[in-house]
Amino acid sequence: MHNNIPFLIRIIISSLAIMITAWLLPGVHVEDYLTGILVALVLALLNAFLKPLLVIFTLPATLFTFGLFLFVINAVIILIADKLVSGLSVGGFWWAMLFSVVLTLVTSILQSLGTKRTNNPNQDFHV
Repeated sequence: MHNNIPFLIRIIISSLAIMITAWLLPGVHVEDYLTGILVALVLALLNAFLKPLLVIFTLPATLFTFGLFLFVINAVIILIADKLVSGLSVGGFWWAMLFSVVLTLVTSILQSLGTKRTNNPNQDFHV
């Protein structure tokens, strides 16, 4: 579903989700909305370039844990973003893991709100 959403819109949705998630979790702090946008960009880059390498290198552990090791990889990506972005503060590994899970849920909710269609018969149908 998210492939149909333009990159800039995904970054805006992600940055909003990052701000909401940081507001919900006391162990995560994002300085301001511009920092949220920067965090969204850094996470997009890390997920595009570094995460596939980490998944390949840790494939045995991921298979052994039936995919649960991917949560660890996501937490590591968050901790790397914490080191790269000065306005982001994550209180440790467990906060990073929780941030990753909650961020996924909040992003999914925001994307679904943005892509809801009404059952209007006069509305254009796009495949």
